Amino acid sequence: MTTASTARTNYGGGFIEMLMTGRDPSPQPRGGAVYNRPGGYAAYGQSRRAAAGYEADPFQPQDRQPAPGRRVAAYGQPIEIERPIERVIDPRFHKQEVAYDGPHKPGTIIIDTPQRFLFLVQPGGRALRYGIGVGRPGFSWAGLKSVSRKAEWPTWTPPPEMLKRRPDLPRFMPGGPENPMGARAMYLGSSLYRIHGTNEPHTIGQAVSSGCIRMTNDDVTDLYERVRVGAKVLVI
Repeated sequence: MTTASTARTNYGGGFIEMLMTGRDPSPQPRGGAVYNRPGGYAAYGQSRRAAAGYEADPFQPQDRQPAPGRRVAAYGQPIEIERPIERVIDPRFHKQEVAYDGPHKPGTIIIDTPQRFLFLVQPGGRALRYGIGVGRPGFSWAGLKSVSRKAEWPTWTPPPEMLKRRPDLPRFMPGGPENPMGARAMYLGSSLYRIHGTNEPHTIGQAVSSGCIRMTNDDVTDLYERVRVGAKVLVI
């Protein structure tokens, strides 16, 4: 079953992948929960049951739900269906505290593009390390920026260059769990680049974006609370 929400979800990392490679990733089953919103896990479960084609049994009370992994046919006969493949983030991209002996002051963000890590320098020779998704070949970049603005559940307006490649895209998408910008965004200078969340958390650790730095919604929310406007961001 194809729903409007499923179609909107494809504007995330999968849709950008299709822009660059010509390969439509939508038939690939996606895993990962919807993070950081009230009722997110429950709502996600309901949407997945609907997407998998579960139906109510007309001969049972409507408050009874089919068993997980089963679909109820018209006359109440269970039909086994294949469970979607779950994709998980490599554990090395989970948030952790690490040693830091570099020259940068606490509060500085350092983005190691080749290794797919973002570091937030802490006092006492320590840093918080987060896994990230980075720009694919041809879209990666390096330089020194600063956080010019912060936003919760940001909206998304595809830039003209992207609309030229994909004129079918929406001109504007409101903030929310299906928005490819995710739960939080930190805008970098006057550029189009930003550090933001994602609606496709399984892409963390990969070169998937058009230049933005992508984090899970949990991690970007954690970083957002620790970083002030004006913080230095070094991309290497």
